[in-house]
Amino acid sequence: MLEFVAGGVCAPKGFAANGVHCGIRKNKVKKDLALITSDVRCAAACVYTQNLVKGAPILVTKEHVKDGYAQAVVVNSGNANTCNANGVQIAEEMCALVEKYTGIKQEDVIVASTGVIGMELKIDPIAGGMEELAKGLASDEKHSSSAAEAIMTTDTVKKEAAVSFTLGGKEVRMGVICKGVGMICPNMATMLMFITTDAAITPQMLQKAISDDVKDSLNMLSVDRDTSTNDTLSILASGLAGNALIDAENEDYRTFCEALHALTTEMCRKLAADGEGATRLIECRVKGAKTKEDARLAAKAVVNSNLVKAMIFGADANGGRVMCALGYAGADLDPMKIDVAFRSEAGYLPAYREGSALPFSEDFAKRVLSEKEIGIEVDLNGGEFSATAWGCDLTYDYVKINGDYRT
Repeated sequence: MLEFVAGGVCAPKGFAANGVHCGIRKNKVKKDLALITSDVRCAAACVYTQNLVKGAPILVTKEHVKDGYAQAVVVNSGNANTCNANGVQIAEEMCALVEKYTGIKQEDVIVASTGVIGMELKIDPIAGGMEELAKGLASDEKHSSSAAEAIMTTDTVKKEAAVSFTLGGKEVRMGVICKGVGMICPNMATMLMFITTDAAITPQMLQKAISDDVKDSLNMLSVDRDTSTNDTLSILASGLAGNALIDAENEDYRTFCEALHALTTEMCRKLAADGEGATRLIECRVKGAKTKEDARLAAKAVVNSNLVKAMIFGADANGGRVMCALGYAGADLDPMKIDVAFRSEAGYLPAYREGSALPFSEDFAKRVLSEKEIGIEVDLNGGEFSATAWGCDLTYDYVKINGDYRT
């Protein structure tokens, strides 16, 4: 039985975390350096941005996890360490500092950065803050939250969660922290996400689990049609729960994947709801598709449409914009079979049936679309496959935030 629990990345056995302000950010109130460590060397797996322009930390992390193992994660915010001539050197020096103050080998450290692209990242503040960061490591909810806070950029709320489940009679826990509310577009969604678990699982099965999961979680998330340069999802598995090693696609593996998906989809909702300038979360659920890929294409097209996003911001039930997005999604569908409806806590509003608009009360429609969470229900009536995508509305504040992001 899956249960959400407290503790974030510190919920699983053997993990500690911390976050501090070291001076990368001018704002001394905001933390800007985070560290997650494990008592033991862990099976490790990662998924990265598909943008050809990649942050230096990704290049370093790829080398460090090439053998399928890691023991720590170090992250800075306020500077992406991307498009910098000495970026790889700085990323390696960050890992070396982790070794200096924790004893964890430099090559067993995953490194990530987030913030402004094209600004040189100085090692001095990181070097000055690493001792405090390492000394303050602890295995509790407070310190997981501290790490979650330190990786935030334009996020307005911390994002973390943890779940408990059972494998072969052993309690297993999995925790997560993440950030990202801008430059979010599928493949991969723009964000940093760090997952810890005490499950015993091979690096190969761990990689398969997250590579498969992102197809229906992070790759179905969109805020603004921009894919970041630094997106990284990493997962560390300590094995300290004592379950039988997962080394094949068996029942334990499927249970593990269910827990993983529960966490990643929970984070997708949090990331979308906190999109830059956002006032509403959009969840588009598509069913009746001929293939899984058709369902994904259709759902992503809807949440990715600027016109749909603007429509939700204005609480204007213009279902034609949903129909338009479905039409160019690239999915194999029959426009004359499509049903569209809107839902929220205020009620359920059918808008299109078999490709044609339905009459409705404008006052009721306004109430439905004025809630904080808006569902867009699409039935393609062509098959048995389904998919869900998450996004947010497009507001004036999005332009304000990104108009002076660097300065």
